[in-house]
Amino acid sequence: MISLKNKIVLITGGSRGIGKACVELFIQAGATVAFTYFTKEEKANEMVSGHRNHSKIKSYKVNISNPEEIEETIKQVIADFGNIHVLVNNAGIWKESAIEKMSLEQWNETLSINLTSAYLFVKFVVPQMKINKYGRIVNVASTAGQRGEAFHSHYAASKGGMISFTKSLASELGRFNITVNSVAPGWVYTDMTKEPLEDKACFEKVIGDIPLKKIALPEEIAGPVLFLASDLASHINGEILNVNGGSVLCG
Repeated sequence: MISLKNKIVLITGGSRGIGKACVELFIQAGATVAFTYFTKEEKANEMVSGHRNHSKIKSYKVNISNPEEIEETIKQVIADFGNIHVLVNNAGIWKESAIEKMSLEQWNETLSINLTSAYLFVKFVVPQMKINKYGRIVNVASTAGQRGEAFHSHYAASKGGMISFTKSLASELGRFNITVNSVAPGWVYTDMTKEPLEDKACFEKVIGDIPLKKIALPEEIAGPVLFLASDLASHINGEILNVNGGSVLCG
């Protein structure tokens, strides 16, 4: 059993989907978990109230397009819990748009939420990790960042950027005993994918492209995230761990 006892973990976008699964699994592993949310306040409150030991979990409402809010959240988490050992950059959006119809606002929104927010969380967390001489950063990317995705070029660009960001940080921060890795999921059952997966033709096409013939549950992504955050992965740095049932095979 992986143990993160005595570790303080910050997970972005933790009120639903992959983020929520990560929150639950990290708590099971003994960690103290702080997580951010923006629109799902009721779900965030239910997650906190659902745990017997409320000192092990706390939610923070953050507009991750706002640098000042991100910086203040990092300061507040450290004030509340005394440290941050692990950062999971999970928050993101996935919206469809053909390139000729995509507005600059749509492009900027996706890049801001999916990539720029990760840069900001890392920027403000790393000084604490350097003090600790220890840190684990796990970025949630996507197979779209490796192969591209038609009608989601802004999303694919943001996730491709996340992959390059991960590799660059791994090289830069490794000397401080801070590892930086990424999990790249394929299709996952979440609120974001519910609508297209309810379309029979889309569902059959997706399943047909996955050798395991199933779509991942959020918990199946949270497990690899937990592994990369644990001491079992202490010598893994700059890795892009594909979790897609074999649908995209990248070296």
